[in-house]
Amino acid sequence: MKEENVILVDRNDRPIGLMPKMEAHKKALLHRAFSVFIMNDKGETMLQQRAALKYHSPLLWTNTCCSHQREGESNIEAGKRRLMEEMGFTTELKELFSFIYKAPFDNGLTEHEFDHVMIGHFNDEPKINPDEVADWKWMYPEDIKNDIEKSPGNYTAWFKIIFDRFYDHLTKTSVK
Repeated sequence: MKEENVILVDRNDRPIGLMPKMEAHKKALLHRAFSVFIMNDKGETMLQQRAALKYHSPLLWTNTCCSHQREGESNIEAGKRRLMEEMGFTTELKELFSFIYKAPFDNGLTEHEFDHVMIGHFNDEPKINPDEVADWKWMYPEDIKNDIEKSPGNYTAWFKIIFDRFYDHLTKTSVK
């Protein structure tokens, strides 16, 4: 399978080129990404546990799905595509905010991303792709916040960064 390219961007999210994903992560170059948070009618957030064979952060808990946009693909299109690939369903998504973060890993790779954070609603069980996802669960945002404080090693580096911003957004708006 051919390695996917990521879209390299400047600090204003303007595309400046394409690069194979692993090369961009080895060089810690800023590239476009997205993170999807799915919530249900009870106000719970769907988390996924990354598959055991992922090249970094295996078996750690994270947001519903995340990945990289493809060339010519909108943020929403990318989020819906990856939601189907990882979790086996799709739903309407809305972009909440975007920001830049940098998270180095022990294996020499670094996520340096201009991340577009999206939200959607879903009330059923996902049909997880076992190549991508080991498990999933619903949790209330307050419980996630408390668990990250108590057991930060159970969560991906980027999720801890993104969740703080997502939680702040939830508490400042009426989004459920």
